[in-house]
Amino acid sequence: MRLVRVFGASFIVAAFGVTPPLLADAPLVDAHIHYSHDAWAGLPPEAAVKALRDAGLKKAFVSSSNDDGTLMLYEAAPDLIVPVLRPYRRRGEIATWHGDPTVIDMVAERLAKRRYAGIGEFHLFGADADKPVARAMVRLAKEHRIFLHAHSDVEAIERIFAQDPEARVLWAHSGFDAPEDVAAMLRKYPNLSADLAFRSEHARNGVVTPAWREAFLEFPDRFMIGTDTFAPERWYYVAHHAEWTRAWLADLPPEVASKIGHENAEALARWALGD
Repeated sequence: MRLVRVFGASFIVAAFGVTPPLLADAPLVDAHIHYSHDAWAGLPPEAAVKALRDAGLKKAFVSSSNDDGTLMLYEAAPDLIVPVLRPYRRRGEIATWHGDPTVIDMVAERLAKRRYAGIGEFHLFGADADKPVARAMVRLAKEHRIFLHAHSDVEAIERIFAQDPEARVLWAHSGFDAPEDVAAMLRKYPNLSADLAFRSEHARNGVVTPAWREAFLEFPDRFMIGTDTFAPERWYYVAHHAEWTRAWLADLPPEVASKIGHENAEALARWALGD
């Protein structure tokens, strides 16, 4: 574990070009955390919760493969965890879930038993968004008044909104698209928000890049931060990522930084959970 921690810090320096500074603990909500089955043995729920709290997070949107991981964290820290239902029962279903009708049975059963803020993160691209399983998931989100956390291309996002123009969609990784293209989608769809998980090009050495600054200032209510702990070792980046995030948020107007850092995610959780 010591080697993983050292590697995690080195990764942050290499990726972001700056050693994470010690900053004031500005409140953050991480909108993209996974606690999947391959993390449980090496990082028990109590340790995972501690990692999130040590990063100074107010809340964390958590989904898992399988959903039991999310429930374990929620039971350990209901004040911290915002549960999101992932339609994967195990790793390896990323490319197949939308063709498997039993996935919808599982999602519907879970939603009937307890309250979730959203469905996702799921991977869905192009015309696959119009397959019966994907359509059924969009309907379930509408029925339960929860958001969809979509790791998708532009075409899939557009197909989701064609099915339900009132859907609330959180676009994972901002589609890995350029900021001007993300902004174009946000203009087109008022209920679309975007997370910045697993992206670093929007800031360097604590300075927000011009194109991303323009997008953030145009849409201060529509962006959220995220770490994306898609693999167990990513958990050791949570605190470093939070520190790096506080550094570049400080380069934005305070009201914009507050919205992107935590207020937008809190508003989405309140909308879904009624808190």
